Amino acid sequence: MPQTPLNTTGPLPCALTGAALLNHPFFNKGSAFPASERREFNLTGLLPESVQTLEQQAERAYKQYLSRNGDLARNTFLTSLKEQNEVLFYKVLSDHLKDMFSVVYTPTEGDAIQNYSRLFRRPEGCFLNIEDQDRVYPDLAQWGHPDDIDYIVVTDGEEILGIGDQGVGGILISIAKLMLTTACAGVHPNRVLPVVLDCGTDNEELLNDDLYLGLRKKRVRGEKYDNFVSEFVRSVRELYPKAYLHFEDFGLTNARRILDKYRPHMPCFNDDVQGTGCVTLAAITAGLRVCGQTLDDARVVIFGAGSAGVGIADQIRDAIAAEVGISKEEAAERIWLIDRPGLLLTTTENVSSAQKGFLKDSSAWSDKSTDLLSVVKSVHPNILIGTSTVPSAFTKEIVQAMHAHASRPIILPLSNPTRLHEATPHDLLHWTNGQALVATGSPFDPVKGPWGAGGREVEITVAECNNSVVFPGIGLGCILSRCSLLTDKMLVSAVQAVASEAPAMKDPREALLPDVDVVRDVSVRVAREVIKTAVEEGVARADGIPKGDEELETWIRHQMWEPKYRDLKKVEMEDATRLAKGEMGRAGFVDRG
Repeated sequence: MPQTPLNTTGPLPCALTGAALLNHPFFNKGSAFPASERREFNLTGLLPESVQTLEQQAERAYKQYLSRNGDLARNTFLTSLKEQNEVLFYKVLSDHLKDMFSVVYTPTEGDAIQNYSRLFRRPEGCFLNIEDQDRVYPDLAQWGHPDDIDYIVVTDGEEILGIGDQGVGGILISIAKLMLTTACAGVHPNRVLPVVLDCGTDNEELLNDDLYLGLRKKRVRGEKYDNFVSEFVRSVRELYPKAYLHFEDFGLTNARRILDKYRPHMPCFNDDVQGTGCVTLAAITAGLRVCGQTLDDARVVIFGAGSAGVGIADQIRDAIAAEVGISKEEAAERIWLIDRPGLLLTTTENVSSAQKGFLKDSSAWSDKSTDLLSVVKSVHPNILIGTSTVPSAFTKEIVQAMHAHASRPIILPLSNPTRLHEATPHDLLHWTNGQALVATGSPFDPVKGPWGAGGREVEITVAECNNSVVFPGIGLGCILSRCSLLTDKMLVSAVQAVASEAPAMKDPREALLPDVDVVRDVSVRVAREVIKTAVEEGVARADGIPKGDEELETWIRHQMWEPKYRDLKKVEMEDATRLAKGEMGRAGFVDRG
């Protein structure tokens, strides 16, 4: 086995003893501490006599989880468990990831974020204040030395999970995303850093709430905001030069331009722009293969031209250009963006810089309506994507107008949460006699209908267009390759890896995307292809990356963290590393030695 810098096997050095050890979530094993470690680390008398296995602990924790009344209470229980024992938390989550996903992420995490200041018990993550920009560097420096941090998620809390401006509560989305990178791709939980850039909030409910914990003023914008973000990125690059930076839930006016500004200089990623685009393109790629078509056949209407919609458009445009061998401008002619004013035209006012490349010539539409139904009837798309948060926007008339010119229409209502979906899979499939190829932004049950030969009832599985099948693997690949940049080709390789794992490739009645219950295997494939492309592009900086697929996968898996208790090796505090002192991944413990 070549060198694996993030090896996750063997004894774990630990300088903590007694109650300090039990109170540290990374080292704590609770009732699973063996007798030998109880004696060596001065735990006798602090624990009940019986020694249990991790599996027994997980069974008990899961029963406690089920006893909680409601998803928000269950979310709070899991947060508490994570603060006590990270291995146990991730064991329970891994064992029940499919069932718990909606509790630890959307939609329940949105409820937790909205109630952040009311549910607050203890801080987690790094809080940076736009009014204290001189503190950005020293506050970030508390989290470690240059080699200590692999993955940073940062938000300014302006556009959270479809629920808008949540101010300082946005820290929970940074925490949730990093939690998913660990659960889905084995990123080390004590080598990550969640950050919120507190720039104020325009949410009047928060501003008028006496319990609100963030900066109590209107959201700061303009030059001061840009300087704040710039100081943050500069500090990250200087303090943690190997770290991968993930932007999350920034507002429409900032998400794309911030990504475009820093992407040429460092490995960074915006999940709302690129992650959503990648997973959607993977679903489209799988759907086209089911239809016996390629991207050269794609005619795409996107309803909702915000950061997610334009990000999807960018990914599709770039993929069409690469596959067909045409310019990006020519590829963009096959994509139509519709927003509040209707189809985006050259005469549409207040378009963003990201939208400009997709504007259609106004003269060609001078005598036509530009609403969704009219556009569908005019351009005959075979792919319809919804990122509008307009419930029931995809009506029966619109869907059947599309189906009239596309025998197997690919329809992706992606808005979250469920109540904001543009259409339900049940309606889409019944309106098209089971011929629509559907993926959604939230989980839905399979749909049954009389679509088989002779009217035989057939069940169709609905894919969830879940970014978690792509962004954790991309991050893992970037971390392990120590890439200097995340290139377009690396993203395309990730899309192809996800599409190749789609169950619909074997059975068209199955999902267009792999499910989260196989996400760790999918993440390995994604990371493998990202790493291979990073090497080909000359941006990989890690030494000893294997060349063969099988050997590379083994190398990747060997560095993926798993929720298993490791033996502890006692070391003296004066000789201990930051990891052994319990300072990795925790602020407030600054070691300059």
